[in-house]
Amino acid sequence: MGEFRLLWLNMEPHTEGGFYKSSFDSSENISSNELRTKFEGERILWTSIYFLLRDGEISSFHRLKSDEMCYYHAGSPLSIYMISPNGELITRQLGLNAKNGEVPQFLVPKNYIFGSAMNSSRYSLVGCMVSPGFDFKDFEIFERATLLNKYPQHKEIIIKLTK
Repeated sequence: MGEFRLLWLNMEPHTEGGFYKSSFDSSENISSNELRTKFEGERILWTSIYFLLRDGEISSFHRLKSDEMCYYHAGSPLSIYMISPNGELITRQLGLNAKNGEVPQFLVPKNYIFGSAMNSSRYSLVGCMVSPGFDFKDFEIFERATLLNKYPQHKEIIIKLTK
Protein backbone atom coordinates (compact mmCIF):
# COMPACT_ATOMS: atom_id res chain seq x y z
CA MET A 1 0.00 0.00 0.00
CA GLY A 2 2.80 2.46 0.88
CA GLU A 3 4.60 1.87 -2.42
CA PHE A 4 1.31 2.43 -4.25
CA ARG A 5 0.91 5.81 -2.57
CA LEU A 6 4.46 6.81 -3.51
CA LEU A 7 3.71 6.03 -7.15
CA TRP A 8 0.17 7.42 -7.09
CA LEU A 9 1.29 10.80 -5.75
CA ASN A 10 4.61 10.75 -7.66
CA MET A 11 6.48 11.51 -4.42
CA GLU A 12 10.21 11.97 -4.03
CA PRO A 13 12.56 11.70 -1.02
CA HIS A 14 12.67 14.75 1.28
CA THR A 15 15.90 16.08 2.81
CA GLU A 16 14.48 15.71 6.34
CA GLY A 17 13.32 12.12 5.71
CA GLY A 18 10.14 10.62 4.29
CA PHE A 19 8.67 11.56 0.93
CA TYR A 20 6.89 14.64 -0.42
CA LYS A 21 5.09 16.06 -3.41
CA SER A 22 4.21 19.70 -3.93
CA SER A 23 0.45 20.01 -4.30
CA PHE A 24 -0.47 23.71 -4.42
CA ASP A 25 1.27 27.10 -4.32
CA SER A 26 -0.25 30.54 -3.91
CA SER A 27 -0.18 32.73 -7.00
CA GLU A 28 0.77 35.71 -4.81
CA ASN A 29 4.08 36.73 -3.23
CA ILE A 30 4.86 38.59 -0.02
CA SER A 31 7.94 40.49 1.12
CA SER A 32 9.30 40.64 4.64
CA ASN A 33 8.21 44.31 4.80
CA GLU A 34 4.71 43.05 5.63
CA LEU A 35 5.95 40.52 8.23
CA ARG A 36 7.73 40.39 11.58
CA THR A 37 10.10 37.69 10.28
CA LYS A 38 12.81 38.92 7.94
CA PHE A 39 13.43 37.03 4.70
CA GLU A 40 15.84 37.68 1.85
CA GLY A 41 13.68 38.79 -1.06
CA GLU A 42 10.06 37.75 -1.54
CA ARG A 43 8.31 34.50 -0.68
CA ILE A 44 5.26 32.80 -2.12
CA LEU A 45 2.33 33.65 0.16
CA TRP A 46 1.81 29.94 1.00
CA THR A 47 2.83 26.50 -0.24
CA SER A 48 1.32 23.07 0.33
CA ILE A 49 2.70 19.54 0.04
CA TYR A 50 1.75 15.94 0.65
CA PHE A 51 4.15 14.29 3.10
CA LEU A 52 4.49 10.56 3.73
CA LEU A 53 6.33 8.60 6.41
CA ARG A 54 6.39 4.81 6.37
CA ASP A 55 6.79 2.32 9.20
CA GLY A 56 10.01 3.11 11.13
CA GLU A 57 10.83 6.31 9.20
CA ILE A 58 11.43 9.74 10.74
CA SER A 59 11.40 13.36 9.74
CA SER A 60 14.60 14.76 11.29
CA PHE A 61 14.54 17.75 13.63
CA HIS A 62 14.47 20.94 11.59
CA ARG A 63 13.26 24.55 11.85
CA LEU A 64 11.43 26.93 9.54
CA LYS A 65 11.02 30.71 9.59
CA SER A 66 7.32 30.16 8.74
CA ASP A 67 4.33 28.55 10.44
CA GLU A 68 3.50 25.05 9.20
CA MET A 69 -0.05 23.68 9.42
CA CYS A 70 -0.23 19.87 9.29
CA TYR A 71 -3.36 17.99 8.15
CA TYR A 72 -3.98 14.27 8.60
CA HIS A 73 -5.08 12.45 5.43
CA ALA A 74 -4.67 8.67 5.77
CA GLY A 75 -2.95 5.74 7.45
CA SER A 76 -1.68 5.55 11.02
CA PRO A 77 -1.30 8.54 13.33
CA LEU A 78 1.84 10.65 12.99
CA SER A 79 3.76 11.75 16.09
CA ILE A 80 5.01 15.34 15.88
CA TYR A 81 7.73 16.45 18.33
CA MET A 82 8.53 20.13 18.86
CA ILE A 83 11.08 21.98 20.95
CA SER A 84 9.85 25.52 21.60
CA PRO A 85 12.23 28.50 21.55
CA ASN A 86 12.34 28.31 25.39
CA GLY A 87 13.27 24.59 25.32
CA GLU A 88 9.92 22.96 26.16
CA LEU A 89 9.26 19.59 24.47
CA ILE A 90 5.74 19.32 23.03
CA THR A 91 4.33 16.15 21.47
CA ARG A 92 1.16 15.87 19.37
CA GLN A 93 -0.49 12.97 17.54
CA LEU A 94 -1.89 13.80 14.11
CA GLY A 95 -4.80 11.47 13.37
CA LEU A 96 -8.56 11.01 13.75
CA ASN A 97 -8.94 9.16 17.08
CA ALA A 98 -9.87 11.96 19.49
CA LYS A 99 -10.27 9.41 22.32
CA ASN A 100 -6.53 8.73 22.01
CA GLY A 101 -5.70 12.45 21.98
CA GLU A 102 -5.20 12.66 18.22
CA VAL A 103 -6.06 15.82 16.30
CA PRO A 104 -6.82 16.05 12.55
CA GLN A 105 -4.78 19.25 12.12
CA PHE A 106 -2.06 20.97 14.09
CA LEU A 107 0.03 24.15 13.80
CA VAL A 108 3.81 24.06 14.24
CA PRO A 109 4.72 27.70 14.99
CA LYS A 110 7.62 29.34 13.16
CA ASN A 111 11.02 29.02 14.84
CA TYR A 112 10.10 25.79 16.66
CA ILE A 113 12.48 22.88 16.15
CA PHE A 114 10.35 19.94 15.04
CA GLY A 115 10.34 16.50 13.54
CA SER A 116 8.01 13.53 13.31
CA ALA A 117 8.02 9.76 13.54
CA MET A 118 5.93 6.73 12.80
CA ASN A 119 5.35 5.06 16.17
CA SER A 120 2.97 2.49 14.73
CA SER A 121 2.92 0.27 11.66
CA ARG A 122 1.95 1.08 8.08
CA TYR A 123 2.31 4.68 6.90
CA SER A 124 1.02 8.18 7.56
CA LEU A 125 0.00 10.54 4.77
CA VAL A 126 -0.39 14.17 5.80
CA GLY A 127 -0.61 17.57 4.18
CA CYS A 128 1.63 20.47 5.20
CA MET A 129 0.85 24.09 4.39
CA VAL A 130 3.58 26.65 5.05
CA SER A 131 3.00 30.41 5.22
CA PRO A 132 4.91 32.38 4.07
CA GLY A 133 5.66 29.67 1.55
CA PHE A 134 8.40 27.09 2.00
CA ASP A 135 11.83 27.95 0.65
CA PHE A 136 14.96 25.89 1.35
CA LYS A 137 16.72 29.19 2.24
CA ASP A 138 14.56 29.22 5.40
CA PHE A 139 15.05 25.51 6.22
CA GLU A 140 17.53 24.52 8.94
CA ILE A 141 18.21 20.85 9.73
CA PHE A 142 19.93 19.98 13.02
CA GLU A 143 22.77 17.64 13.88
CA ARG A 144 22.49 15.47 16.97
CA ALA A 145 25.47 17.00 18.84
CA THR A 146 24.12 20.54 18.47
CA LEU A 147 20.73 19.67 19.96
CA LEU A 148 22.13 17.42 22.70
CA ASN A 149 24.42 20.24 23.78
CA LYS A 150 21.56 22.75 23.95
CA TYR A 151 18.74 20.46 25.20
CA PRO A 152 20.28 17.52 27.11
CA GLN A 153 16.97 16.98 28.95
CA HIS A 154 15.43 15.77 25.65
CA LYS A 155 18.20 13.25 24.87
CA GLU A 156 15.94 10.30 23.99
CA ILE A 157 13.86 12.08 21.36
CA ILE A 158 16.87 13.99 19.97
CA ILE A 159 18.68 10.70 19.37
CA LYS A 160 15.55 9.31 17.69
CA LEU A 161 15.07 12.30 15.35
CA THR A 162 18.66 13.17 14.38
CA LYS A 163 21.64 11.62 12.66
